[in-house]
Amino acid sequence: MFEDLDVFATIVEQSSLNKASKLLNLSQPALSRKISKLEDELGVSLFNRRGKRLELTAFGQTAYNFALEQRQQKNKFMQMIAKYKGDEQISVTLGASLTTLQTTLPPLVTAFMEKHPTAELKLITGKTHEIVSAVRDKKLDAGIVASSIEEPGLRCTALFDDHLELVLPKNHPLIEQAEVEMGMLHGLPMIIFSTGTWYRKLTDELFHRAGVVPDIRMEMDSFEAIVRLLPACKAAALLPKSYLRSQLLDDNDLISIHIPALKETRRTTSLIYTENGGLSAGAKRWIEETQSIFGQYVHSQQS
Repeated sequence: MFEDLDVFATIVEQSSLNKASKLLNLSQPALSRKISKLEDELGVSLFNRRGKRLELTAFGQTAYNFALEQRQQKNKFMQMIAKYKGDEQISVTLGASLTTLQTTLPPLVTAFMEKHPTAELKLITGKTHEIVSAVRDKKLDAGIVASSIEEPGLRCTALFDDHLELVLPKNHPLIEQAEVEMGMLHGLPMIIFSTGTWYRKLTDELFHRAGVVPDIRMEMDSFEAIVRLLPACKAAALLPKSYLRSQLLDDNDLISIHIPALKETRRTTSLIYTENGGLSAGAKRWIEETQSIFGQYVHSQQS
């Protein structure tokens, strides 16, 4: 019950099942089941459900206050354990591109902080070449970038592969097509990435090779903004498959369509760090645990 109370508190704090789902790395149905289970155990309702909105009941507020007290006690206990194990000195400075910050990093940070609640993580965003330079100059302990890096003095470990997919509102006419090809994107209303971003360069090259000139309605570098605006603009977008979780698509009434030619956009997300030593114990732990999470893919690449 105490674990479910902590989940309940997170939903309250995020004011949204969708946001809590991303933060906890759980699907919305799984969160709903946890809340229903908690309400059954307590014998009371915690939320008044008004459409997609959740409002605390009077007892729900009491339960939330209790959940906060339990969280504080748990944190104190975990801090005592951390001090005993010597974890209180963990401090890691990480670099990530905006893309990685929105897709890969959140579940990694959540998993690490659950194991090391007193650790201090500093996150710095930048373009890939900026992250590479900062890691090489030891201004960052490690970086996660959306490409393979060959740089003297740096070790690059592949985490996973990714490629772009076409994303459309569920009522878009293209969905009726038996097969969608690149040529069908010619003149198609689209929201694309901002000029100067890595994804913009990638899509510009893709459109040029295919002889496609889309009808560009908006340019931006926020995945979340693109996803939210697609239904309103009745437009399409090319977004990385790793970002397109089924819950995200369902929540925004979107659908993703695979176009064979988009396999050309395949790229590898990698973990980079210096190979000449000098890493702190905390940095080594972050690297080891990140590699462990993606261990199956890393092993397949090394064998």
